[in-house]
Order: sequence, then C-alpha cells, then structure tokens
Amino acid sequence: MSPAPLRSVVVTVAAPGPDRASDREALLAAVTAVTGADAPALRTGRVCPHCAATDHGRPWVTLDGAAVGVSLARTTGALALAVGPDPLGVDLERASRVVAAPLDVFTAAERERAAGDPRRLAACWAAKEAVLKRDGRGLRVDPLAVDVDVEREVALFDGAEHAVTLRYPGPDLVLAVAAGGVPVTVRGSGPPRRPR
Repeated sequence: MSPAPLRSVVVTVAAPGPDRASDREALLAAVTAVTGADAPALRTGRVCPHCAATDHGRPWVTLDGAAVGVSLARTTGALALAVGPDPLGVDLERASRVVAAPLDVFTAAERERAAGDPRRLAACWAAKEAVLKRDGRGLRVDPLAVDVDVEREVALFDGAEHAVTLRYPGPDLVLAVAAGGVPVTVRGSGPPRRPR
C-alpha cells in the first residue's frame, strides 16, 4: 500500500552536522519524523539530473516506492531540512553573507523593491535558489532569469509565477521554500518574521 501523499512541507532548521554525510542522515531522520515511516520502507540517494551520476546531485527519497519531496540547504552554522510533496526546493541564507558577496544576481526590479535592505536581498537570493532547486536545474540557470517579489512571495520564472514561502528563523537567517504554494511549517526556530 502506498503512503498518503504529503499535503504540506515541514522544514527543520538546526545546526549542521560535522560533514555532509551526517546532514544527509539528518534529512532521512526528518523524513521518518514527518511521515512516521520505518527506516526499512525508505530508499534514498542522490542523482545529478544532467549526468545521472549518483555521487553528487539532488537528494531523493521514496517511501514504499512513492516519491517524497526532500531538499536540504546549508549556510554558516545552520541547516534546513525540508520534507513534503515532490518536487520542492529549500534554501537557507545569512543576510550578512549575501550582502558581503559580490553577487550580480539581482534584477533591477528586485534591487528597487529591496531598497538596499540586506534581508530583502537575501530573501531574493534564497527564493531564487529554492525555485531553481525545485525546477531541478539549479544554478545551471542564470539567477537573473528569476525575478522575486519578496512582499508577494512570488518568483517569476520561465513565464510563470511560482509561489515561494519566506521565513526569518533568526536575526540573520532567511529561509525560502518553493513547493507550489502548499503550507509550510518551520520547526526548530522562533516564530516566522517578515523583514522591516
């Protein structure tokens, strides 16, 4: 019997493990916690959508043969593990790092809407990454091809609007989830906050 499809996304924000392998193990534990499944019912791996290699690429999980949407993001001192309907993308950024980097990834409209606010620019960048992860092409696509409206929580990409959920789990952290507009719950952090 196939599991019931997930109808929301649960994101756990935590400290990262000592290495990437432990973060992938934490993602599997998050799937178990969200679905209630026993570990033997889960299959997991990674695959590159471009070259089909399994030593890199996006993570995947199946539960009794049915796809579970998963995504993982890291930033300095923090890890985001997302579990929900497939496909989904998550990104976690530190505003201080985004504004310190020499990024030429923001559209003129994004810069105008952000009005120099570092958290809004970080939210734009996180949303771009989340949308491109969900799409499957990731940063093989020029980030300028995605235009994010932080206030509306929408990204315009490939001629369509993509819903993006933005949360602010810490003073310097921005979390973006692209999952087709389904509800998002964030665990391991304080209440969601909007930028001022």
